[in-house]
Amino acid sequence: MHAKKLKENSSLNDNNLSTKEELLVCLMEEYGDMVIRLAYTYIKQKQLAEDISQEVFISCYQNLDKFQKKAAYKTWLYRITVNKCKDHIKSWSFKNISYKDYFGSLLAGGTPPTESPLIDREEKEIIFEKVLNLPLKLREVIILYYYEELPISEITELLNINSNTVKTRLHRARNSLKNLFEGENIHGK
Repeated sequence: MHAKKLKENSSLNDNNLSTKEELLVCLMEEYGDMVIRLAYTYIKQKQLAEDISQEVFISCYQNLDKFQKKAAYKTWLYRITVNKCKDHIKSWSFKNISYKDYFGSLLAGGTPPTESPLIDREEKEIIFEKVLNLPLKLREVIILYYYEELPISEITELLNINSNTVKTRLHRARNSLKNLFEGENIHGK
């Protein structure tokens, strides 16, 4: 019901939602998966991404009254998520604790019924693994542009960098990925 209200009014006019709690529920239903996906691309661990998602929505709830509507809720949530992830990456615990293979959770799903979807899935996982191995500044623009399908203008606003910087990072990231794949073909991996 809340998600229907949210979709009917994409600008999220607060008049349609009677309380701050209802607005939060709508935001969680609409953008919860997106927040977890984005956090995962930074943190590379499913459980931590879910924890950060909770922190994002707690922060969102605490600051809903301060939201000035200069940007869309989606962009605002992206910014909170990116900041929470960067804070976590800078933290002592993240730098000093080793964790299990981050792809275990992706591969734990059931086997697709036919071979073709399995091959597509494997190719996507290989590409995504390469993206996750890029340096953070290149990885974040690739994720936001290709996986989250944000326009350069929103990425610029979200990361608080100039649009030419976003374009340069996208170019460098594409070249890095190309070199990684060409290097594998040369070495026969």
